[in-house]
Amino acid sequence: MSSEFGISLRVSVFGQSHGAAVGVVVDGLPAGEAVDLEALQAFLDRRRPGRGPLSTPRKEADAPEFLSGLEGGVTCGAPLCAVIRNADQHSADYTGLTDTPRPGHADYTAAVKWAGQADMRGGGHFSGRLTAPLCIAGGIAKQILARRGIHVGAHLAAAGGIADAPFPLHPTPELFAAVAAKPFPVLDDGAGARMQSAILEARQQQDSVGGIVECAAVGLPAGLGDPMFGGVENRLASAIFGIPAVKGVEFGAGFAAAGLRGSENNDPFAVEDGRVITEGNHAGGILGGITTGMPVTLRAAFKPTPSIARPQRTVSLSRMEETELIIRGRHDPCIAHRAVPVVEAVTATVLLDLLLEGNHGTF
Repeated sequence: MSSEFGISLRVSVFGQSHGAAVGVVVDGLPAGEAVDLEALQAFLDRRRPGRGPLSTPRKEADAPEFLSGLEGGVTCGAPLCAVIRNADQHSADYTGLTDTPRPGHADYTAAVKWAGQADMRGGGHFSGRLTAPLCIAGGIAKQILARRGIHVGAHLAAAGGIADAPFPLHPTPELFAAVAAKPFPVLDDGAGARMQSAILEARQQQDSVGGIVECAAVGLPAGLGDPMFGGVENRLASAIFGIPAVKGVEFGAGFAAAGLRGSENNDPFAVEDGRVITEGNHAGGILGGITTGMPVTLRAAFKPTPSIARPQRTVSLSRMEETELIIRGRHDPCIAHRAVPVVEAVTATVLLDLLLEGNHGTF
């Protein structure tokens, strides 16, 4: 199914933005894993809407309700099912969009695929609202990985054309935690202030901006993954492209590697404390689809929010003629900063799946 991913750890996301709830089913979690519900809520709060002028004013508590799989705060081996109730929908803002699709949204393609029957209020099943249940699965995966010395963190690498400092060669769990504790998830607070100004300027101009999220995972063993179509990059990219608004994913040096010579791009091997390392990490911790033991690094590009207040050109599907559209409702002028924990969540979930697969469902 299109709303599922994973092999040993299978994740299925369900719900619509303006439906009763959104939720997730996670099958394959190892039993006996404690879940710190307070820490999980703090993780969900990092992507929650309504936290200031940089995001949509939609107010949602994003408090997960566990229906199965968790007993006394510990996984019990049964499929974990959790829902987040929707509470602050303004569905009237979306009246008429079945006939006049919003540019940049899935309104038109959904209308074609499902013959006009898709629920597109708030974006329906295509909405960024569906990243909340993804963060439930990923927040639990992050806790399980951390107990094994594997940590996943991310920051807003760029927004509105302004770049943050990059992660160092060896980011630490302490650095991840420091960024996660900030109200705006960047390494360089000066760059973050300029990004916020650019986002607010776009909002004042009835427009929006895109951004890039950089994510890293440290503590992974060498040898995880498979060549060709089962590679670590393949599995991560496939899942990350499922995050709404992602239009590009790159690993290590990524597209910049195309402008380098081999002598520049190759990461020399060395021995440190009795283990093989590389002196650089243009490969992003992956060679031939298999982890090297260096940090896995990736970046995800998010497009500008397509719902903007400026008049836009579209068509009336019933009349088959061009028309003008003015979008109403509450929308983010930039979604990339709220997507930082979402990229962490998906990355952690995929890595836990790979580890469980390599260990036949156990550690």
